Amino acid sequence: MQIHPLITDSKTLSDFCARIAKSPYIAVDTEFMRENSYWPELCLVQVADPHEAAAIDPKAPGLDMTPLLDLMVNNEDVLKVFHAGGQDIEIVHNLTGKTPHPMFDTQIAAMALGLGEQIGYGNLVDAWMGVVLDKGARFTDWARRPLDKRQIDYAIGDVTYLIQIFPKMLEELRKTGRGDWLDQEMERISDPSHYENDPQQAWQRVRIASKKPDVLGRLKALAAWREIEAQDKNLPRGRIVKDETLADIASHPPRNQEELGKVRGLSATWRTNDIGARLMNALAKHQPLGRDEMPDREPRRPGLGKDGALVADLLKLLLKIRSRDINVAARLIARTDDIDALAAGVREGLSILEGWRYEQFGRDAVDLVEGRMAFAVRNGRLKMTRTE
Repeated sequence: MQIHPLITDSKTLSDFCARIAKSPYIAVDTEFMRENSYWPELCLVQVADPHEAAAIDPKAPGLDMTPLLDLMVNNEDVLKVFHAGGQDIEIVHNLTGKTPHPMFDTQIAAMALGLGEQIGYGNLVDAWMGVVLDKGARFTDWARRPLDKRQIDYAIGDVTYLIQIFPKMLEELRKTGRGDWLDQEMERISDPSHYENDPQQAWQRVRIASKKPDVLGRLKALAAWREIEAQDKNLPRGRIVKDETLADIASHPPRNQEELGKVRGLSATWRTNDIGARLMNALAKHQPLGRDEMPDREPRRPGLGKDGALVADLLKLLLKIRSRDINVAARLIARTDDIDALAAGVREGLSILEGWRYEQFGRDAVDLVEGRMAFAVRNGRLKMTRTE
């Protein structure tokens, strides 16, 4: 494989993208910094096809990233392969408003091949290539320039091995007939709605005990205000106001800006500064949360109760057995909320009652709940047995 020098000019990038656009698949990874910012700062992009690989410096003066971004989001003929690509996809979405498509995530594929629920890239390379990666450059400052050779070599390794591992994984998935199992998961992680930061929905991420419409209305207004402040200042949300402080203000609103100086988690300067004034303005404009937005007082699905919780525990034991028997990560087969709902009597709208999940787990799970299956120990091994 040809490894190119760091790409820092538009012509070289355009030519590189034109060549790899002819490949059926490419491997993609990014290096970024976000510890001190709201928006992740893209510092490096690594891309490879089966024949060549390059790192691209998005911070290079005058570099036009359009050819690369077009390849990511507008070329449906090239499959984009990531490993644990959630944050990489988020960065592309921030830059384009779209997500890479079609795409394949090797961490999710590893779940279908029995390699654990969240296998790291280093362990993936070790398992498939027998290579132990040097992780010495992992926590370096990727925003600092110039990048040294060790950093670039480390970064390039994230795609040169990935482009070799992907066809091996794909072949194994075909052999086991599990390729179709991943389609739903790949579409889910490429859904643009997962990467949108709507200020009006930010309140749903903040924990608060109260379910009163007026309190939640204040929380919605405050969370939207904080989201906008964080975006405008490009600071992490917690640097503006921490979640617990936001919830406290929503539950016990100050009568005036002067009282902000008494709020735990805010400095005394909020009594007189502009940001304190904007917070009070957001509070003044709040409306009680509408009925259509109110969280349900009762769970959407039937409550478990003590006996139901025991049934759910049995279903989780069954899940462990099935996961072991078919060598697939339990997390890929079933979610906890679906198991709890099945234990509570729900029989519709559950992913474990559809498609391959039903065949591999859901059918036996229903039979267990309804008394047609039981646990048994045979030759020291826990198994399921039919009661009929």
